[in-house]
Amino acid sequence: MNRKLNLKLVLSIIATGLLSFCGVIIETATNITFPTLMKEFSVNTASIQWMTTGYLLVASIMMPLSAFLKKNFTSKKLFTTAAILFLIGLILDITATNFIQLVGGRVIQGVGAGIALPLMFNIILEQAPINKIGLLMGIGTLITAIAPAIGPTYGGLVVDVYGWREIFLFLMPVVILALILGLLSIHQSSKPTHSSLDVIGLIYVAATFVGTIIGFSNLSSIKETPFNFFVPIVIGIIALILFIRHSSRTNSPLLNLKIFKNKSFSLHLVAFFLIQIIALGISFILPNYIQLVNHQTALTAGLIVLPGAALGAVLAPLSGTIYDKLGARKPIMFGITLQIIAMFLFFIKGKNLTTLYILSIYILLMIGMGSVMGNTMTNALQQLDESQNADGNGMFNTVQQFAGAVGTALVSTVISLSQNVNNGLSYSAKTAVGAKNSFLMLLIFLIIACWSLNIVTKSHD
Repeated sequence: MNRKLNLKLVLSIIATGLLSFCGVIIETATNITFPTLMKEFSVNTASIQWMTTGYLLVASIMMPLSAFLKKNFTSKKLFTTAAILFLIGLILDITATNFIQLVGGRVIQGVGAGIALPLMFNIILEQAPINKIGLLMGIGTLITAIAPAIGPTYGGLVVDVYGWREIFLFLMPVVILALILGLLSIHQSSKPTHSSLDVIGLIYVAATFVGTIIGFSNLSSIKETPFNFFVPIVIGIIALILFIRHSSRTNSPLLNLKIFKNKSFSLHLVAFFLIQIIALGISFILPNYIQLVNHQTALTAGLIVLPGAALGAVLAPLSGTIYDKLGARKPIMFGITLQIIAMFLFFIKGKNLTTLYILSIYILLMIGMGSVMGNTMTNALQQLDESQNADGNGMFNTVQQFAGAVGTALVSTVISLSQNVNNGLSYSAKTAVGAKNSFLMLLIFLIIACWSLNIVTKSHD
């Protein structure tokens, strides 16, 4: 196939990226509307979490399907379906008169985003010139990474000035623009091959994610209701074992697990999973710290973390260009080292983080993040045969969604446990202790990720 970097390829990446962007930005923007929604729809904290959990569940289940969908349907058909579903989800949320309709809209958006995100990376891997893959994967990472950065600020501004429905309404023109761009630019580079869907494998995958994501979402209340954590987790683990066993025995598995025999790919994936946990974990800790410990508003919290997150996202394509020219080791090890330094600084000052300290150290952390995330995924997929790219891409996108649920659950649990200790400290002081403990946990994860990436980049550069 003749790989050329032309306007159509760029527009197709932007189109699929915009749809993925909308899915992620709503996830972070609606988090700060939870108190308003709880009051309006008369639901409790556990129920309102389904706004995020429902979306994550469906998006996670769609990710392993991406390899099957890519092989059986044209990219344009998949994208059109994803965009239309997303629009339907937005309309349901804009017009919601009850909580079920509100969650239903988020679930349908999860289906659309779950199709769009792997499709963007599949288009890059299949159509981009080899010497531009790092740059374009960086642009793809930028589009999705900048969404969590501006989500809280966007949500806070819109809710303060207009109302929660406008969070969904203002994204409709973006989705319509993405749909038009996609219809004009997306083309098919390989003919679809019709294969049967591994329905049993899909059921096992769905049960794995339903069990583990629900289990982790209940982790913070493990002391009061341990069964709400352990029962779903056990169900999820059993389903995962059954899926692995089934996949080794069927001729057309939902995901080709043979890619895990590639040690380099597997270590890249482990590092990516841990770094994604850190990305979502830190985005939970800092806004809470700014509000509960430093007593600032939600909008202020969003504005403080915005420069670092935006800078990290913008630097992703630059680090991708460095990858194309110098290989994987230099940008990846530079980025992970910066992250370790930043997290160590967060840890040692964990109980007394000023606004200026948070702003500056978060910029350092996110520069490192921008240098690591896209390049780790790109380099991992380069270790596979071209025929395995769709499976590898599906695996990375699946892990990304799952890490989001795990990261938030782990840090919220650590902070909750500290807040509930009866040690005579004030609530804000106990929150600061919980944040410090969370920083230590994330620092350990970073060191493990660094060890994995050091092994794989040393052996391939």
